[in-house]
Amino acid sequence: MEIKRNRKSNIQYGLHDSRIMNIEYKNRLLRFKLDKIFQYTEEQEFIYRGKIDFTECDIDDCNILIFDKTVYEGSFAGKAISLADYVKQYSNAQFEILTEGYSEYSTIYSGWIWQEGQEPVSGIINIYNTGEIIYRIDS
Repeated sequence: MEIKRNRKSNIQYGLHDSRIMNIEYKNRLLRFKLDKIFQYTEEQEFIYRGKIDFTECDIDDCNILIFDKTVYEGSFAGKAISLADYVKQYSNAQFEILTEGYSEYSTIYSGWIWQEGQEPVSGIINIYNTGEIIYRIDS
């Protein structure tokens, strides 16, 4: 199933508590493989596996902020790197989405970066794409 996100209105799908398991980029298509995509109806919640595609995306315009711990308040340190460098340097990491924001051509996911054998740290992914955002639900 394929669902296109309308940037100007809410849809019944959400990514809170989803984990980005893999990130691919090719031919201006940025794809996140997700362990969960949530669908909310008046009656119940459904959970699917799938992908989210960002079309017309230049990966050089995307970045991620990586903090030294989980951040809620107080002092912290961190770094900003390109999303391309994140894919190379954190190939075995999972990004758990805690909040998601969509505005015009900008998408922001904040959450935790999980690496095996380590405590999670906070992160913020910034995506800029001028095309569509497409949810691809596995059957």
